[in-house]
Amino acid sequence: MLEEFSALLRNKTWVLVPFDGTQKLVDYKWVYKTKFKADGFVLKHKARLVAKGFQQVAGVDYTETFSPVIKPTTIRIIFIIAFTFNWDVKQLDVNNAFLNGYLQEDVYMKQPEGFIDP
Repeated sequence: MLEEFSALLRNKTWVLVPFDGTQKLVDYKWVYKTKFKADGFVLKHKARLVAKGFQQVAGVDYTETFSPVIKPTTIRIIFIIAFTFNWDVKQLDVNNAFLNGYLQEDVYMKQPEGFIDP
């Protein structure tokens, strides 16, 4: 959790503002995942801080949503092109990759317990 929180701070994911009582706060939750080696032994435990966006109301708290994701068909096409042209294909794991987008509306999220900055 500390590693995830530190990465969020390094990437300037948010700006901490004082709560004045008028903002609608979005809650959060921690999502945990255990990563395993090929032999089944535990490699590491990962934690992600996730905003509970389902508490927001369309048209009130936000106007549109969009999340760019790659489709499996696109990956297959890239592999076919790489095979056709005899290209090398390499895999890598990116830690703390962020899809940065600029929001038109302000979103206020509660500070995670244990990481509260007064």
